[in-house]
Amino acid sequence: MNVLLCPLSDPGYLYPALAVGRELRRRAHQVDVLAAARAAPVVREAGLALSAVEDGTALSVGHWTVRGPEQYTRVRQAIRRLRPDVLVTSVLCHGALLAAETADLPVVVLGLTAHLWPYRAGAQPEDAHDRSWRLAATLEHYRALRETAGLPQRRDRYPDTPLLGTAFLLRGHPVLEVPDAELPAPVRHVGPCWWEPEPEPDAVPPPAEGAPSVYVHLGRTFGGTSLWPRLNAAFTWGTHRAVVELGRSGPSEAEPHAALVTGRRPWMAPLVERADLVLTNATSAPVLGALLHGKPLLVAPNGSEQQVLATACLRAGVARTFPADGSRAAVLREAVADAARDPGLRARAVAVGGLLAGSKSESRAADAVESAAR
Repeated sequence: MNVLLCPLSDPGYLYPALAVGRELRRRAHQVDVLAAARAAPVVREAGLALSAVEDGTALSVGHWTVRGPEQYTRVRQAIRRLRPDVLVTSVLCHGALLAAETADLPVVVLGLTAHLWPYRAGAQPEDAHDRSWRLAATLEHYRALRETAGLPQRRDRYPDTPLLGTAFLLRGHPVLEVPDAELPAPVRHVGPCWWEPEPEPDAVPPPAEGAPSVYVHLGRTFGGTSLWPRLNAAFTWGTHRAVVELGRSGPSEAEPHAALVTGRRPWMAPLVERADLVLTNATSAPVLGALLHGKPLLVAPNGSEQQVLATACLRAGVARTFPADGSRAAVLREAVADAARDPGLRARAVAVGGLLAGSKSESRAADAVESAAR
């Protein structure tokens, strides 16, 4: 079987696809990765073959709303050249979905940790309105791209059907969904599909003597409030030092007197492993990384998936909310210390992490790809 991986090239989307690709390669399938040229070292470390896209914005999450036509063209070209039997792509890759449709290929979509769009039936979540709004906004971009590509609009029983592909794989666990809610038929949980490159020698910053650490992973603000004022306050004269991953956020705004070490790294596991706590806007990678290492969370969501996943973590009892912007410094420092030393919070994080770690996620995802190809 020939498999074409065409995920978004950003680490939070690329790495899970590489985890699935590695398992498919282990099963003796041919696996090619369509990704931005800058992803070459990571794809090579994963042991897979890269088909490079020089214009990386066509496969960048930061440009998914505007670069759909280019993505559609690049994936169609790759299909003609590589002749895959099945595509594996990321949520929001509308160009890949349409390229698969025009080539009459099955397509497996790697989603995020929790389901973002409305459930089919069952209990209504607290964020039901946001789910409907998010689906409507996503479909607006999808339909616009269909029109640009010259494809007729679809008529589906459920509006989300074209976004789900042949199979849609969530990287979380049912414990992070609303109890008694019914997922759409193509959607299933497979688990984290966790992989990341190994740190280079001496790349992991040494632990600070006598100061326990918090791992902080920043996401995009989507017009929301920056975490920096709260971080500077929480880690000045506090109990912990923070190692801050800047991710796709802007430049560091750490103040000189704050116990904050910042950087951009293509891995997080060594830093999460030695942290007492993970503080995040609540995007998939840091949430899964925290839980897989049994670490409790402090969440401060802004937009996109962050609201849904933060709510899921609070509901599952593995997280607390980082106090709001404008909170007194003492309140912020105490929130960090309390979450880090709460044995019940940690026990629940360990329990949910065990469910995720035991999910055999790469194997289940590879099974889904093989089934879709058949």
